Amino acid sequence: MKKKIASVSLLILSFAASAQDMSTTSAGNTVEKDPYDKWSIELNGGVNKPLRAMTAGYSTATLNPFHADLGVRYMFNTKFGLKLDFGYDQFKERDNTAPFDSKLIRTSLQGVVNIGRALNFETWTNTIGLLGHGGFGVSQLTSDNGFDGKDYMGHGILGLTGQIRLSNSVALTGDLSGLVYGRQNHNFDGMGAAKTGSLDGVTLNASVGLTFYLGKNEKHADWYSKDKYDELDERVTLIETGILDSDKDGVADLYDLEPNTPANATVNTKGQSVDKNNNGVPDTLEAYLDNRFAENNTNSSATNSTVEELINGGYVNVYFDFNSSKPTNASLSGVDFLVKYLKNNPSKSADVLGYADEVGNSSYNQQLSQKRAEAVKNVLVNAGIDASRLTVKGNGEDTSVNKNSAEARQIVRRVTFQVR
Repeated sequence: MKKKIASVSLLILSFAASAQDMSTTSAGNTVEKDPYDKWSIELNGGVNKPLRAMTAGYSTATLNPFHADLGVRYMFNTKFGLKLDFGYDQFKERDNTAPFDSKLIRTSLQGVVNIGRALNFETWTNTIGLLGHGGFGVSQLTSDNGFDGKDYMGHGILGLTGQIRLSNSVALTGDLSGLVYGRQNHNFDGMGAAKTGSLDGVTLNASVGLTFYLGKNEKHADWYSKDKYDELDERVTLIETGILDSDKDGVADLYDLEPNTPANATVNTKGQSVDKNNNGVPDTLEAYLDNRFAENNTNSSATNSTVEELINGGYVNVYFDFNSSKPTNASLSGVDFLVKYLKNNPSKSADVLGYADEVGNSSYNQQLSQKRAEAVKNVLVNAGIDASRLTVKGNGEDTSVNKNSAEARQIVRRVTFQVR
């Protein structure tokens, strides 16, 4: 049975690790790491009480020692998590009853809910907490003076864990859990056969213990919450940032769909460069080109050549949010710029080149850069550009910027173009 329980435990651990990876990928590889720790170790001990199945004439004390439990918990966020735990229970006779001695070991995979956080009881969850947990697992019952061999069972578990935070690293806990066992062949005393059906045994466990939080952050997810003044400060900062006009075009950044227009450019109410003749070149830039190359028969050729230099020089880009293959609305003007240029130059084709920042797994970022390039190609095709004129390539991570700077990483999460 030890081999079976070890195998199941390994399977459960693998599942837990997979769940963590899925969380990291989907939420994932967060640009700014969560400001709280997620791992903890739980150790507790106490008493148990088998309610059924017990053989007639055999009974444990109302509060029967001994129960012990060891758990490893991972919180996906401040409200929900997953834990793997191992339990041990010993069942012995009470005074003036027939003697027996049996032991139960079990392992369980359980979901965890921080009830205080889920219900937004932030006024008391800084010191006192309440976790709900429940799941399924496997058990093994043995008896020293009853049946021979081992009784293998499955079980379900449901419980509540009260918490008192002693420090940012340790919490005092008290737990009450109920377990229901399936396919039980022997009573918990080991002295008779269980005859109660498919859901046979029921036990209650009561214990106290300690939870130790692991990590380098100040607080664990169980206790982390933003201060109301911090939230207010974030809102004020957002408003202050939003009303800035970074490109000085008269449209606040909060409403500016093209926040990088050249100085003195003519823009519409959304901050987008005006292109009245729809030739793919903003009027301000076109006026500059006209002044530079003079108005003659070669002007169109010179303009196209310069626009091509701008595209190939990386001045026309499409940007993406972290871990996203959907272009940001603010950068779609780059696609429109290329669409108009290619329509006015039907002999030209373009390479669509995708990039990602350095955060996360390199193989994953390679795939992400390819998806970004494919997404922009689809936009170009839907805008009327023949797919045969477009070549897509994911170039993976762009390592040209400081990967510790969130602002710099935003610049390299992009798709750029090469006109041929």
